[in-house]
Amino acid sequence: MGSGVRGGAGATPWRPAGDVTPPRVSVVLPTRNGAATLPAVLDALSRQRVDFPFEIIAVDSESSDGTPELLRPRIDRLISIAARSFDHGLTRNLGVENVRGELVVLLVQDAVPESDEWLAALTEPLLADATLAGTFARQRPRPDASAITRHYLARWMATAETGHVAAVANRAEFAALDPMERLRRCTFDNVCSCIRRSVWTRFPFKATPIAEDLEWARDVLLAGHRLAYVPRATVIHSHDRSARYEFTRTYLLHRRLFELFEVRAIPTLPALARAIATSLAVHLRCVRAEKGTGALSEVPAAGKGSRPLVGRAIALAFAWPLGQYLGALSAMRGWKPFRSRMV
Repeated sequence: MGSGVRGGAGATPWRPAGDVTPPRVSVVLPTRNGAATLPAVLDALSRQRVDFPFEIIAVDSESSDGTPELLRPRIDRLISIAARSFDHGLTRNLGVENVRGELVVLLVQDAVPESDEWLAALTEPLLADATLAGTFARQRPRPDASAITRHYLARWMATAETGHVAAVANRAEFAALDPMERLRRCTFDNVCSCIRRSVWTRFPFKATPIAEDLEWARDVLLAGHRLAYVPRATVIHSHDRSARYEFTRTYLLHRRLFELFEVRAIPTLPALARAIATSLAVHLRCVRAEKGTGALSEVPAAGKGSRPLVGRAIALAFAWPLGQYLGALSAMRGWKPFRSRMV
């Protein structure tokens, strides 16, 4: 169990729970083959300066890279599940079912708290305001993130420098909103969030391949609760993934966005063509800027471990718009979704 004094000269190092003090806060970590990133996450958790005890619980999905062995001496409880049973909503529910704290921090295995004040900042609004059901943190890209990743992450609402509190007056007001405004109102991100367990007991996460956080946010807002974005609580988190992965993830996400909010970011084939053309221009500018040259012919060929270069930039320029268009279209037409274990 972790404990410390917020703002003090030195916080007590985190240790697995041995004392009988009930934790006020519980951290839930879903994991799978996270040995490369978890040490930094656990080190950051051990440095948190707070004036309350907290526990750490991991739910591991058949890791084969030594993740369970890495976790056991550094956390309070390790729950193991079959990889095939992983679900973004239900797996998090399993973690929350096993916590003792009233406030539950949901953190992914590669989101590294930026400072030793992160946990205090994330939980402070919930401790001060009983009308809040949850908070979520700001995300900043990893130092080695590609220019393309930085470009798009900067446009995600969980990267803004200014905090806000979201609320919905009633269902009629919510229904009258533009679909994109409904999505903006319900922005919530379980990359790093904190929820009130007493609210979760009435609104557990639902089984879903993606966007369990957005669906939960919609449900609790419609029930009269409020949610807060807390940029003072920042984590370092970003990915440079393959175009195939990004297409699959985007397809599944935009299918859910249509189901939840009727969002169609790219509603027509002409809009799709324009989006691809715009993406190509943006991505190639990112490549030029990243390599410090104005000539694409001067960009070196990609090798193992290299930055995403021209080929990947072009592939992503098609993958993301196509995923948005086809995902929403499949939901609108009632097509059977494909499931993927990639996301």
